[in-house]
Amino acid sequence: MKLPVIRHMLAHVEEHGEERINDVVETLEFYAEARGLKDEEVEVIGEIISNLFGTIEVQNDIDAGTRKSQALNNFMGRVLGSIENQ
Repeated sequence: MKLPVIRHMLAHVEEHGEERINDVVETLEFYAEARGLKDEEVEVIGEIISNLFGTIEVQNDIDAGTRKSQALNNFMGRVLGSIENQ
């Protein structure tokens, strides 16, 4: 996951709402199931979806009253903790 991408996408969520991101995720998931896609293409789609889900998680934290910078830090802490526990 890329924090700069998530930070950028937060502006989109603030302007257009979380539902729009969910629609994009649903579309990308369907697209990724198409025959003929190379493994590398599916990996890129997966990375995009991960960043979009990360954006939603951070936005939910912000909606719960957490400052944006702290919400981003909290999220990355969870991601790094998850990686370390694998």
